[in-house]
Amino acid sequence: MNRYFIKLAYNGNRYHGWQVQNNATGIQEVINKGLSYHVNKSINVVGCGRTDTGVHARQFYAHFDVSQTYSADELRGLVFKVNRFLPSDIAIYDIFPVSSGAHARFDALSRTYEYYIALEKDPFLEEFSWLFYGGIDVKAMNNAAEKLYEYEDFTSFSKLHTQVKSNNCRIEHAKWEQRDHLLIFSIRADRFLRNMVRAIVGTLLEVGTRKKTIDEFIEVIESKSRSEAGLSVPAKGLFLTRIEYPETITSMLKANRQ
Repeated sequence: MNRYFIKLAYNGNRYHGWQVQNNATGIQEVINKGLSYHVNKSINVVGCGRTDTGVHARQFYAHFDVSQTYSADELRGLVFKVNRFLPSDIAIYDIFPVSSGAHARFDALSRTYEYYIALEKDPFLEEFSWLFYGGIDVKAMNNAAEKLYEYEDFTSFSKLHTQVKSNNCRIEHAKWEQRDHLLIFSIRADRFLRNMVRAIVGTLLEVGTRKKTIDEFIEVIESKSRSEAGLSVPAKGLFLTRIEYPETITSMLKANRQ
């Protein structure tokens, strides 16, 4: 069997997350149908993670196995054909060969998310950001965000009753940046828990609106209790923006483009 990686992106507004659902449509299901039709084989792609309902991805990777061996030209043709099959809110950018042991999820070194907050009404941002009225102390939120580097257990920001072996994550970057009337929070880690980014954003906003001090933000982390954290902000403002892999995988993508 030959293994191939897929580089894709999607607007998550119409979907119930990445994962195949029993009573709703997930992005994985749509990709499976498109690939299966064009390779004449039942395909079940394995994603680099599981985005929740309504969350978007500017960059997402998945892998699948198939007996056929495709040339670079044939893979470009497959990308074109599958994109014509897919709805307009899902796009495949590349399909490229990798080693049989390469894994879209387990080989990922880090993942980066961005959350978008509109500080004033903007019809061109409405679909992909959360409109938030009122003053926000960005400096205070950045000072609080730096405290995330000092911890590994983020139970306080995890959705309850999830089936994971550990709530430990290594956060490498967390920062707010304002661009005109758009406030952007970017965060990078080796892994994320379900609902983690949206809960962190909601809790940092409590610092930014002076509902919590930085010391109280620290207490939330150390409490390991979701009830102590802030609200889970709306999914529509959240984007998975970057997945980093070892050179052994990224070099295959570069080679396939030549």
